[in-house]
Amino acid sequence: MKYLSNKKGFLGTDNKSNNKENVVVIPFGLEKTVSYGGGTNKGPREIIKASHQVELFDEDLNKEPYKSIGIKTLKPFPIKKNIVDALKQIENINKFLLEREKFPLILGGEHSLTSGAIRPFVKKFGKICLLHFDAHADLRNSYNGNKFSHASAIRRCLDNKNVSVISFGIRNISLNEMSFLNKNKNRINIFWAKDKSKWNLDKFKKMIKNKKVYLTFDLDGLDSSLMPATGTPEPGGLFWDETINIIKMAAQYSYIVGADVNELSPIKGFDTYNFLAAKLVYKIIAYSFEFKKIK
Repeated sequence: MKYLSNKKGFLGTDNKSNNKENVVVIPFGLEKTVSYGGGTNKGPREIIKASHQVELFDEDLNKEPYKSIGIKTLKPFPIKKNIVDALKQIENINKFLLEREKFPLILGGEHSLTSGAIRPFVKKFGKICLLHFDAHADLRNSYNGNKFSHASAIRRCLDNKNVSVISFGIRNISLNEMSFLNKNKNRINIFWAKDKSKWNLDKFKKMIKNKKVYLTFDLDGLDSSLMPATGTPEPGGLFWDETINIIKMAAQYSYIVGADVNELSPIKGFDTYNFLAAKLVYKIIAYSFEFKKIK
């Protein structure tokens, strides 16, 4: 696998920082099943570009996390044209990295990528808890005739019996998805957006404690006033501080072993949204590694 130079990769750090990589950022602009707004194939490029403006010092952790972590970015590569082949492609990339004890961080691309990305984590760790941020439940068995649709991303992950899901921010779900949810409440827990004021995060801590966690973040989980640059924006969503608090809590109480951030559809001339996505990625990486050593 070939890496971008540090200067051209995620965060755009000085080429003098030659730490051995623990995190590998994977630009994977998969766009095969989008059903409303498009442009997610441009998401990885714009996130990397915006990341060069992200302040490297983290005021919460009181340090520059990247220095002790080591972050490299894969050079962009062609994505397979067929959705099944593309999912196998990202599966193989993650398998290669996990065999070398790396932390894969995928920049999407549409959310359908997660069902391929998570497979080698299940093989390596046995059981995986999927920490899922999204406006949509993504529990449809198929959408527009495609069972690998972005609207079926979490359902396909649950095809593996060793995967459980904790979702935050859900505010769009179909009748058929509700039926599936009600039959699988032992594996799916949803913190509904409408109930934010009543969320019991102590319950969340107990649910996630000491589990191996794969974090998947669909950017439409954020409120559409904060993140309109996504294919299917929804009002009534998550805001920055509460989102970061949940991610930090997850890192403190569980073992985050990999992640993806997906569904950015860049809007020309509005770099703010790309920057938000880039800062979110840096926060996920920083918290995931900060709390590994204290559990």
